Amino acid sequence: MLRHIHFRKSLIATFCASLLLGLPFAASAASTTYKTEEGTLTVDEVAKGLQHPWALAFLPDKQGMLVTEKPGNLRIVSADGKLSQPLGGVPKVWAQGQGGLLDVVLSPDFKKDRMVYLTYAEDSGDGETGGTAAGRGRLSDDMTRLENFTRIFQQQPKLSVGNHFGSRIVFDRDGYLFIALGENNNRPTAQDLDKLQGKIVRLYPDGTIPQDNPFVGQKDVRPEIWSFGHRNQQGAALNPWTGTLWTNEHGPMGGDEINIIERAGNYGWPIATFGLDYSGKPISEAKGKVVEGMKTPFHVWEKSPGISGMAFYDSSTFKQWDHNLFIGALASKELIRLELKDDKVVHEERLLGDLNARIRDVRQGPDGYVYVLTDEDDGKLFKVGLAQ
Repeated sequence: MLRHIHFRKSLIATFCASLLLGLPFAASAASTTYKTEEGTLTVDEVAKGLQHPWALAFLPDKQGMLVTEKPGNLRIVSADGKLSQPLGGVPKVWAQGQGGLLDVVLSPDFKKDRMVYLTYAEDSGDGETGGTAAGRGRLSDDMTRLENFTRIFQQQPKLSVGNHFGSRIVFDRDGYLFIALGENNNRPTAQDLDKLQGKIVRLYPDGTIPQDNPFVGQKDVRPEIWSFGHRNQQGAALNPWTGTLWTNEHGPMGGDEINIIERAGNYGWPIATFGLDYSGKPISEAKGKVVEGMKTPFHVWEKSPGISGMAFYDSSTFKQWDHNLFIGALASKELIRLELKDDKVVHEERLLGDLNARIRDVRQGPDGYVYVLTDEDDGKLFKVGLAQ
């Protein structure tokens, strides 16, 4: 109980501090405007020259942001858009296929402990297969390295040959750590409770397992599991109004989903899916789009945008976006804006198509702007807002 109270107090303190984080990040000369349904969209290039960036996390006190690059680098983008050299102390990653250095988040108590959490692909030792891992290290005072980086989680077994690692990290209001995982492109494993493929796991920040997890103590079931039946989760965020965890995941050919995560929930893959096999034929294990006893997606795209990254808009900066949800799209190369009302999607708008770039991550900045990363050889960071 004392641990939970400490987590809650720390998280509240971090949220309060985030209100004081200062001015918008500076933009380079590359600035564009577009007409949209909610007004004139402003798109400012903050940084470029990133090698397939995957995720970003804002540092406090106008110190810029951490950005991961899939080949294995962690960099700082300063408030004026300058890129640091790669930080030291980052774990070796398995940069195979979709694998590499993936998500990054700060500890809820970062101002005190300076801990940075990463997910990444690691190989099994033979170079043939890999899986998702998570770890943490302390950002040095001079911000040049992660000190004493320690792995706190391993996806077991390691079954990927370069596909479907996931993964996103989210802390909830009580300080629990959730990791959203892919099923390594091994469909049946998403339903196997003795494996960590296609799951969301719930941990303490040090990687230990809470004893109130739903499957603790059950024979041949991994105690880390919080939910299962997921395919390839590449977006996750905590709903700021309800405190619930939401994730998004790629369907196969069609059937990209948003899910609201419940304790011990079975989200269906591959038994329930709105998508088809890439051959155009039905998924062999599928029994339908909706199957009794399995959670129905909150929202589905039967034609896949290739979704990745997710951010709820919870700022007074642009009131037109109040209670909106932003999601990146890799395949359709857009930023998707969803209007939410009474836990329903009531409208969708597609933005940033003119960039013609794969949008990998989406985050709301401390200044109320939306920041997006493009997953390209020359990846860019953009600041998106509305003209005022």
